[in-house]
Amino acid sequence: AHFEAHRDQLSEDSLVRLEKNPLRILDSKDPRDRPIADAAPDIDAYLTPEARAFFEAVTAGLDAAGVAWTRNARLVRGLDYYRHTAFEFVTDRLGSQGTVLAGGRYDGLIESLGGAPTAGVGWAAGVERLAMLLDEPEKPGIDAVVVPMGAAAELRATGLVAELRRAGVATDMAFRGNMKRRMAKANDQGARYALILGDDELANDKVQVKALKTGDQAAMPLSWVPQGIFDLLFEDQVAEDHGEQLPPLAQRLTTA
Repeated sequence: AHFEAHRDQLSEDSLVRLEKNPLRILDSKDPRDRPIADAAPDIDAYLTPEARAFFEAVTAGLDAAGVAWTRNARLVRGLDYYRHTAFEFVTDRLGSQGTVLAGGRYDGLIESLGGAPTAGVGWAAGVERLAMLLDEPEKPGIDAVVVPMGAAAELRATGLVAELRRAGVATDMAFRGNMKRRMAKANDQGARYALILGDDELANDKVQVKALKTGDQAAMPLSWVPQGIFDLLFEDQVAEDHGEQLPPLAQRLTTA
């Protein structure tokens, strides 16, 4: 009745809604409709005691669950079968596309389709909008990078990488380019250690371990891998947690 009295001021879309679903006019974004919609009678003047008690129970549940909410007395859903509570999750981080999830109760839907009276609630979400709100995940850290030089070393390095990964050490292999480029890759990945393996190391059954943060380098028997690398990483973490300075790498490997 309110909108009918102002039909000469409504937008074309709202005139169509006036015949099909007048409540949708409350949600109109057209500037011509806003003053009329804002002046419409408030829903509180028409709530039955049962509806008011239902809504108070819903909001009490939200409070008990620690959910922050605000009430929008003009919130409507686009489909006629919604009833009781309607809700939206909104954000100010996506411009005009601020609603990321919306829904409500539709207890009468099944009955209107010929079924038994059935309570119902549902919602729909914009997957892309939700994804846009997620922070970029941190790149997984790398503990060690194996740097093989030569075909024989590459073959042994493949097994070394597998052993380290099975031991829980995040490991990658740098196998392209010269030594400088391979070490640069290890640094770019934020690795703590580079394990350098060449013909000389294979002949001596050792691997050169380089602490990339300090540039410190020492030889480690291949038989110590992966436990030796795991232990070095553990010592590093303990030292960082306690603000302690570790001895040179050669001394740490000798004492081990």
